[in-house]
Amino acid sequence: MKEKAEIGIFGGSGFYSFLENKKEIKIETPYGSPSDLVAIGEVKGKKVAFIPRHGKLHQLPPHKVPYKANLWAMKSLGIKRIISPTAVGSLQPHIKVGDFVLTDQFVNMSSGRDTTFYDGPITTHISTAEPYCPEMREIANKVLKELKIPYHPKGTVVVIQGPRFSTRAESEWFTKNGWDIINMTQFPEVVLARELEICYLNISVVTDYDVGIVAGGYVEPVTQEIVVEKFTENIDKLKNVIKLIIERLPRERHCSCDQALKGTRVGE
Repeated sequence: MKEKAEIGIFGGSGFYSFLENKKEIKIETPYGSPSDLVAIGEVKGKKVAFIPRHGKLHQLPPHKVPYKANLWAMKSLGIKRIISPTAVGSLQPHIKVGDFVLTDQFVNMSSGRDTTFYDGPITTHISTAEPYCPEMREIANKVLKELKIPYHPKGTVVVIQGPRFSTRAESEWFTKNGWDIINMTQFPEVVLARELEICYLNISVVTDYDVGIVAGGYVEPVTQEIVVEKFTENIDKLKNVIKLIIERLPRERHCSCDQALKGTRVGE
């Protein structure tokens, strides 16, 4: 492929204006079409590719996002790092609406999604003990601290199937398990990136308190209107954070993400 980029971003359509000198290209993959055309442009002098995870018109619900096609498209562009901002609900009272969270662990509660590139004939078992890139998380940590944005340096996200939100009973169970935030798209995205040896950073923006904390008398249950409203309120801060992260990412990687497939294949 002629077009190349260094860094990929999955996010909402608001990120089109994030890129300078952008153009859109169509990429077909062995796994079908990505969510939409891929926009390629520049941020802080680096080539960046952007795919709207749910499509330009937000027409793809979480369980219908073509995760494998999206990741394969990024890989085909030569991308080695992905930044993935997401809206999340808080499962714990100390994680406030408007806070940012640098996710470091996930718990998968989704089902029926196509979650691996390795369906055989070579059996491949990757480690997801540390699924998010430590080098990118450390850079993001320093940026958020410098900008004095309220944030949490780590957090466990529980990924639900969607498109519905949780029941109160489900949400209370997630909270009692000690999980921090809730989302519908981080899995299998992070795992597929790891299978392709791409570094993956998630920056979560807390937009609501889900519904479990309602039982404690804190807030109203989450609605899509609330999620959009609160995410939009924080979009400029988020873009600024991502720009600084991109600026500070070294050209060479100093993590082990590019070795994710080492020793994973049976018979090798």
